[in-house]
Amino acid sequence: MMNLSQKQKRNGKRTLLTVLMAVLAVIYIYPIILMAVNSVKPFGEVVLDVIALPSKIEWSNYAYVIDKMKYGRLFINNVIITVIGIVGIIVFSSMSAYILSRKKNRYTKIAAFLIITPMLIPFQTIMITLLKVMNVIHLSGSRIGLGVQYWGFGIPMAAFIYSNFMSTIPREIDESAYIDGAGVFRTFCYIIFPLLKSVTFTVIVIDVMWIWNDFLLPLLMVNSSNETKTLVLSAYTFVGQFNTQWHYAMAAMMLAILPSIVIFIVLQKYIVEGVVAGAVKG
Repeated sequence: MMNLSQKQKRNGKRTLLTVLMAVLAVIYIYPIILMAVNSVKPFGEVVLDVIALPSKIEWSNYAYVIDKMKYGRLFINNVIITVIGIVGIIVFSSMSAYILSRKKNRYTKIAAFLIITPMLIPFQTIMITLLKVMNVIHLSGSRIGLGVQYWGFGIPMAAFIYSNFMSTIPREIDESAYIDGAGVFRTFCYIIFPLLKSVTFTVIVIDVMWIWNDFLLPLLMVNSSNETKTLVLSAYTFVGQFNTQWHYAMAAMMLAILPSIVIFIVLQKYIVEGVVAGAVKG
């Protein structure tokens, strides 16, 4: 039985850990709070003191930005690009992870290596080549083309996450399905994939946060037309070389990142489940 001193030490460690996590959370959240505060201040107050609270809340900043950005159209652009990217990443990464985890031979090891290796390649080293290739195959300047490109960058990490979890699912489940007459594809779709719910939500949250708020790839691929721009790209238009409308830029960035924050808050519990699922099942 745990004595009093051991309980006190344990509670002390938990308190210390809680305080540490709270401090780290404040450090990470503070820039977002600062951006939100400055998004409702007039330009003069932003320039005068960034940290100070606004003397009067200027909701007109958001009204101006929504109208100037054509927020509704850009929101739809983000939704189209994100949905295409997420669906492709989930479908191809989960299917590839299933095959790689079930068929262990020389060829699948080579395939696994080729799938995961792109995680080690910095995007900046291939972005010029990628842009030229996309121009040749007519996928640049297109929302659908941009969504498809995210497959290549998102599948390696997603496949890695799926494969680690997939190895904890007993092979007897597959064998039972085969005995009942189900093929590989049907077994995966109706039996295996439903078991991947927590991991799938983890992949969705991580990749939605990435794709929705990405700046560099959309800048290269869809920045040539106002019809195909994303929210983050449009927010950057308020930042100029000689004059930056900081109050509008902050409001635009808040409008750009708000949907992804909402998605994260709603689905954050699945991230924890997905991270610990493999350990629990193992």
